[in-house]
Amino acid sequence: MTRAWVGVVSRSHVMRGVEGHFAQLCHGKRLPLERMSVGDWLVYYSPKTDMHEGEPLRAFTALGRVHGERTVLFDMGGGFVPYRREVRFERAAREVPLAGLSESLGFIRNNPHWGMLARRGHFEISLEDLHTIATAMGISLPAPLPSPAPGPASRWPESPAGR
Repeated sequence: MTRAWVGVVSRSHVMRGVEGHFAQLCHGKRLPLERMSVGDWLVYYSPKTDMHEGEPLRAFTALGRVHGERTVLFDMGGGFVPYRREVRFERAAREVPLAGLSESLGFIRNNPHWGMLARRGHFEISLEDLHTIATAMGISLPAPLPSPAPGPASRWPESPAGR
């Protein structure tokens, strides 16, 4: 069954992932990536433009579908080696401020202190909320959400350390 997730990441880091076709969550931890299955949807919520010195943003900044079956380690240099997972992003998705959607989203209506969810860095949402966000971002999702059709092999290299 297809599931939907929110990843909480600064916009500048989201854009790196969109360009590189990967998701990286919770400062490179493996477990959040492995909770997702191939075909699941990932929506990025960006509270700020940049991780440390960024301006407040509070917007949904990207939407994509998990494609890769594996998590892989990626050496970014300086001793930082986070886990990543291949995601195919909807390039036409536009950034949408949370303020205009908050009353329409069950994960906020049903949890007035939803910021505690966001602090986790990764949490599941309903498919209804996914459709609401996707529509606001200008993306039309199929209903019901089917699993992705088998496509060409992943472009990601084998990584024995990636599991």
